[in-house]
Parts: sequence; structure tokens; C-alpha cells
Amino acid sequence: MIKTPQEIALQKLRARLTKRFHKACADYGLIADGDHILVGLSGGKDSLALIEFLGKRAQVYVPRFQVTAVHVRVKERDYHSDLSYLEDFCARVRVPLIIRDTEIGDEAKGERREAKGKEKDPCFLCSWYRRKALFDVAKELGCNKIALGHHQDDLIETLLMNLFFQGSISTIPPLLQMDKMPIQMIRPLCLIEEKDIARYAELSGYEKQLKLCPLEKVSSRAKVKELVTELEKLNPNVRDSIWTAMENIKADYLPKRK
Repeated sequence: MIKTPQEIALQKLRARLTKRFHKACADYGLIADGDHILVGLSGGKDSLALIEFLGKRAQVYVPRFQVTAVHVRVKERDYHSDLSYLEDFCARVRVPLIIRDTEIGDEAKGERREAKGKEKDPCFLCSWYRRKALFDVAKELGCNKIALGHHQDDLIETLLMNLFFQGSISTIPPLLQMDKMPIQMIRPLCLIEEKDIARYAELSGYEKQLKLCPLEKVSSRAKVKELVTELEKLNPNVRDSIWTAMENIKADYLPKRK
């Protein structure tokens, strides 16, 4: 059967992204025999791609590891994904899915306001309670790793945000050992650009969320994303340059490749 141009494009892109995924796992030691990896599945393109790549990799004999997906719903946030689609998607890649509901609550918001002197921004609170739910599920299932769908652009943008707003040169690492619990955070998409994931999602027919976060396009991260796009006009390879600079910085937030 003759393949369509779209099928050929998808096949080539899948091969390239799979190679980058495997490279990240090998370079940063993200997966080992006996791992039970919990994946935060938001329903967006990044987490769907992560579930697909991890699910397919888990079907290979070496290393032997388990993958479980969890979709966290925050009561106070009026956006969500099609649960039936997420269930079907996970079933196709042989990954069990857990749905977990959580809420921020007035009491929690009040405690943070009293402790910090002001209310935390809504993005912080949403992220905090989603992350807490992930840790709770990981503990219940005995997972030793939590995988998140951060791609290379996320790491670059976080570096710039920390530099501009916190006065520090740091970013989210591909591998992070938590201090207070025997869990590692891993980011297997760290060598893949967002534009490639977006293209892959389009070619693969990923469904979009029913509702998007109302703050998605007005956050500081969105503005930094625009800045990086502008910098590309000055230097088309600016993302590669920033990434290389991060790897050259001798700091424990981004371990050197093996």
C-alpha cells in the first residue's frame, strides 16, 4: 500500500522524536530496570506524547519498567480534558490511567496568604496542588519516579524566567532526586523542541483539551516564550545556543551527560 505524504511525514517525525527521547533517557539515566513511573497526564500535547513514548518503550524487554498515568482535576479550575479520549489513548499504548480529583480550598489559600503576607498567584496554587496529588498517587502505588512532559523549550524558558525574575541561573532538570522522599522527577522530552511535538500531535491526530487554562496566554512564561521567538530573528539558532550554555554551566540542576 502506498503511503500518503502525511503518513510519510509522521513516520519520519516519529523516528526522529523517538531517537531524541531515547537519547535523553540514556544521557541522563532516566529509566532503569524495576522502575514504576507515574506520568502526569494533563491531556495536552506534551503529556500525550510522553505517555505514548513511555508506553511503547515499556513494551521493549530492556529495561523492564512499569508506567501508570494519572490525570488530576482541580475543582477550582474551569478547564478539563475528554476523559473517554484519555482512557482510549492510554489503552492503545497499554498504560493504566487513574483519575484523581483535588481542590485548593479557601482554607489552604488563607494559610498561604497568612504565611507569605499575600495571596499566591493562581498558577502557583494550581501547580502546587496538582503536584501534591501526583506525589500522593505515587506513594499509594509505590512508584519511584514521576515523569512530566516538559520539553526543551520549557527548560530554556525556565532558565530565562529565573534569570530575569529571580536573579539565579537555574532551570528544571531532566533528573531530580527529591530531598524528602525516595522519588525522582524525570523529564524524558527534555531534548525535544515544542514545535516538533506540536507537529507530531497534529499529524497523529491528538485531540485538544475541551477548555484551555484561562491564564495560559497571559502568564510570564507566555511572555518569555514570545521573547525567545523574537530572539530567533536575531539568531535562528538561539535555542541551541542557550541549551549549550546550560550544559556548560557546572551546576547540579543540569547534570552532565554520561
